[in-house]
Amino acid sequence: MFELILLAPVAQVEMLSDALDALDALSVSVEDADAHTPAEQALFGEPGMPPPQPGWERSRVVALFATEALAREAAAVLGLQDFFAGCQLVAVQAVPEQDWVRLTQSQFTPVEITPEFWIVPTWHEPPAQARQVIRLDPGLAFGTGTHPTTRMCLRWIAENGTPRLFTSSHVLSSSAGVELALGGPSLRSQAPAAGKSLGRVLDYGCGSGILAIGAAKFGALAIDAVDIDEAAVASTRANAQANHVQLQAGLPDKAVGSYQTVLANILATPLRVLAPLLCGHVQQGGNLVLAGILERQADELTAAYQPYCQLQVHDAQEGWILMTARF
Repeated sequence: MFELILLAPVAQVEMLSDALDALDALSVSVEDADAHTPAEQALFGEPGMPPPQPGWERSRVVALFATEALAREAAAVLGLQDFFAGCQLVAVQAVPEQDWVRLTQSQFTPVEITPEFWIVPTWHEPPAQARQVIRLDPGLAFGTGTHPTTRMCLRWIAENGTPRLFTSSHVLSSSAGVELALGGPSLRSQAPAAGKSLGRVLDYGCGSGILAIGAAKFGALAIDAVDIDEAAVASTRANAQANHVQLQAGLPDKAVGSYQTVLANILATPLRVLAPLLCGHVQQGGNLVLAGILERQADELTAAYQPYCQLQVHDAQEGWILMTARF
């Protein structure tokens, strides 16, 4: 592999990226050319909001090619184009050989939800203290347990559910990451404590299915997991199978009737729009759990749900909040 490195002003970055793609670049990345200097520009927005400006004044554009010849040919072709004015060729250089699978895996380690409840990628052994484990690898759908909103939802599930535990004390991981209990695997639920039942659960906007799987691990009686993205539905089904839990996954029209627990980890804007729908699915005495909300958005969510319930902030982490209501 060889990379072609260019400097470009903000106005040329999009055109340059499109041209590199047409020249058979395997990938194109753009970063601040002044990163880690006094001239560095912070470019970040909030979910649902556009970034403050379209790009950095000086961008470092890196294109990956299969061979040095292709990289150099692309550099020569670009240099002849009118839109290359103001751009600069920095280098064509070999990319050091790496074990990309191992590198990617190293970035995802077990995530603690509670001291006894962990999200563990299939290439890791569960921590010794883990009594409850969700096996989950990064994928196309949102929800690996690393984001604060997911962790807060899972903590709420652990606080309000009753864990199902293997009766066998010997638990191994297969090469596929599926938990195997030696001596006859069976799941059992502890006797439910007062107020510790999730009942029938709806995970609205299920993504990877992590919340639905968490609910199954903590005693949910039945689970519907729905999403507008069919890839998310497929991901949820696959992850549920890998974790040996039963749930029904489908598009939003599969959410039917009332539920003891309704979970929705989306973003503030769709949560506002969905207020009557989500609240309409919560049975009397049930719980609504909402996430994907920034701290500054608490008042607008409270107002949107005011006709249906009294939302309260239940948890907060890294600028995000978890809001809940009891019906």
